[in-house]
Amino acid sequence: MSDEPREQEGQQQGWAPREPEPAGTPQPGPPEPDTRAQPDGKGKAKGRKSRKRTGWRRLLPTWRMVLGTFLLLCLLIGGALVAGYMLVDIPPANAAATAQTNVYLYADGKQLARDGDVNRENIPLSQVPENVRQAVLAAEDRDFYSESAVDPKAMLRAAWNTVRGKGKQSGSTITQQYVKNYYLNQDQTIGRKVKEFFIAIKLGREVSKDDILEGYLNTSYFGRNAYGISAAAHAYYDKKPDDLTTAEGAYLATLLNSPSAYDVTAHPENKPRAVARWNYVLDGMVKEKWLNPTLRSKMKFPDPEAEAGTSSGLSGQRGYLVNAVKDYLLANEIVDEDELKSGGYRITTTIDPDQQDAFVKAVDDQLMSKLDKDTRKVDRNVRAGGAAIDPKTGRVTALYGGIDYVKQFTNNATRRDYQAGSTFKAFVLASAFDNGSTTQDGRPITPNTIYDGTSGRPVQGWNGERFAPENEDHVDYGNITVRTAAEKSVNSVFAQMAVDIGSDKVMDTSIALGIPKTTPGLGPYPSISLGTPTASVLDVAQAYATLANHGRHGTYALVDKLEKNGKEITLPSRDTEQVISRAAADTTTSVLQSVVDDGTGSAALAAGRPAAGKTGTAEEDKAAWFAGYTPELATVVAVMGQDPDTAVQTPLYGAVGQPRMNGGAYPARIWAQFTRTALAGEPVRDFDLEIPAGSEEPPPLPTFEPPEGQTEGTDRGQTQGQDQGQTQGADQGQTQGQNQGQTQGTDQGQTQGADQGQTQGQTNGGIDGGADGGADGGADGGAAVGGQDGGQDADGGADAGST
Repeated sequence: MSDEPREQEGQQQGWAPREPEPAGTPQPGPPEPDTRAQPDGKGKAKGRKSRKRTGWRRLLPTWRMVLGTFLLLCLLIGGALVAGYMLVDIPPANAAATAQTNVYLYADGKQLARDGDVNRENIPLSQVPENVRQAVLAAEDRDFYSESAVDPKAMLRAAWNTVRGKGKQSGSTITQQYVKNYYLNQDQTIGRKVKEFFIAIKLGREVSKDDILEGYLNTSYFGRNAYGISAAAHAYYDKKPDDLTTAEGAYLATLLNSPSAYDVTAHPENKPRAVARWNYVLDGMVKEKWLNPTLRSKMKFPDPEAEAGTSSGLSGQRGYLVNAVKDYLLANEIVDEDELKSGGYRITTTIDPDQQDAFVKAVDDQLMSKLDKDTRKVDRNVRAGGAAIDPKTGRVTALYGGIDYVKQFTNNATRRDYQAGSTFKAFVLASAFDNGSTTQDGRPITPNTIYDGTSGRPVQGWNGERFAPENEDHVDYGNITVRTAAEKSVNSVFAQMAVDIGSDKVMDTSIALGIPKTTPGLGPYPSISLGTPTASVLDVAQAYATLANHGRHGTYALVDKLEKNGKEITLPSRDTEQVISRAAADTTTSVLQSVVDDGTGSAALAAGRPAAGKTGTAEEDKAAWFAGYTPELATVVAVMGQDPDTAVQTPLYGAVGQPRMNGGAYPARIWAQFTRTALAGEPVRDFDLEIPAGSEEPPPLPTFEPPEGQTEGTDRGQTQGQDQGQTQGADQGQTQGQNQGQTQGTDQGQTQGADQGQTQGQTNGGIDGGADGGADGGADGGAAVGGQDGGQDADGGADAGST
């Protein structure tokens, strides 16, 4: 065959035979290029077909494949969007723009309340001031009027943040939120999100922005059972929406983010977070040029009304109980706020209806009925809160939030903004006994360890600023045992004891017993012994219940059973653990029994049962507490001062016609009546205590000097006799104070002064000093001090200096 190239294809159509030609005859047409390599090796082959891929390169898609796949995906997504838009219609309003009700039941199954009567008043957008509308936009969707109905980038960003653990993010525009509120539900499902997406797109094309914003403002939940901007304006500021200021509108817009967390009246401890969100809203208005920066700089946070009106269906104690249960469910992450708001739950609480009624009656009988708001202005400021817990189970059996949820919105049982006072001294005792603590000079701390009870004595061993707390009424007690210091609530002793133990250990013990570690004011400082932390009444009740349960703690429970659509929802377990030793808890109980039997809490004896407890008074008498327990029930009562107009905490000097408001007076009396009624019919049980051997033994020789001009034996006897006569006299009044002060003070002073003086007084100054000091101090102190001070008060000396 010839080596010459054939004719180019295309120059000859088809195929036809041809005659052979002589070799070397030139062929017509241009010659085909020589593709062979040049002799020098530098030539390059041209026109060669590309090589086939080999090895791993075969696994990579070609650019044609990538492009084709991308175009196919675009086609599929576009088709899905078109199909979704065509198939998903705008539905009628859901039942929540007609919300289901949540049903709350007492522990016995009787209905407590329903919270589904929606407090809503729809209004046209024209009745909402422009500055309030702009505040809502600054808080929720600043590009509402310029953006599309959905924001895919925001949705992806929110999903990514949720996956990364930055909390649940919505990424929804106002249009999407309105669709969720009005047309769909609060379920966190993909199906609901898909529907929300398409309905929002269709709504954005068919409905004006103003109509969407109007619907959003009328369907959003603002807390306090207020649905819509109109109801919210009345619930928080008792105003019509068109009377709201920019600052007030910004606060209502703040609530949209988290109504439960940002209501600063219901949750004062969350005010810093609410204010930060409020500033974010106003700063956003400035950034969008909706608010003048100069006007912005002059705005102050507009505290809402403390006693704004709410739904009458939650009047009396019902509203307090319902909101406490809601907070419990949310705090324990049993349900989230959107789910609870959607309704349909059947909630069986732990509240015993008989005990709840008994608490209300005790407060009315012992306190509220004695107020004269017309004659004594300070009586308008009197508030009360209470909580009772079964120590064995941790179930909250009664909760007193205030006189009426409709009239006083704030729950006084759960608020965390009043100092708990000397109720914290019980935690100092428990910490000392549990940690085996010693004094500065190495003596073990027991109920009989002697301390210097001089008022204003500087605390030793504390490396912080000088700390020298005064005793109540500046009384100097001199040498005094721990037990007696607890009976009389001697600040100087407990401040020193907290340093001896270690303030950090006292804090740790408080938390272990049940005081939340997030409690405002709770820190490793000696002042913890004086009750500067602002724990709630329910918090303190939980801690005292742990002491009553011999040191075993389990988080309190407010819900026994939770159901939805006939299905029961799992609740947190109520497991308990030994947080302090039984010996430490029981020794603390024995000391607190002395506070009731012989100290500032003697009014609690009216319960007619063995009881242990501690009185407490906040700084400037802004609150008075009694925390106590029997073997069956731990109960805490607090009386608080708060201006009804400004919500500012106020002293209670002169309230109920008494010069002072102390824990041993009205709080202890309320406690006694409630406990007596709540446990009526139950057998009287004594405490089953396991106290370490030696806790009742006499203490060793004290190492500090007695007050000038007195012998240690005489002073010791006076402390044991005079002070006890004084307490008994002061608590019982002039006549009983004189008689009982002379008889009991003398007898007990002689017995305790002589007996203890014989044992302790031999080392403190002699038998005669102890006995004579006890007799003289008991008689003189009981008659002169107890009778005189107590007789000045018709209700008894418990008002005269107890803490």
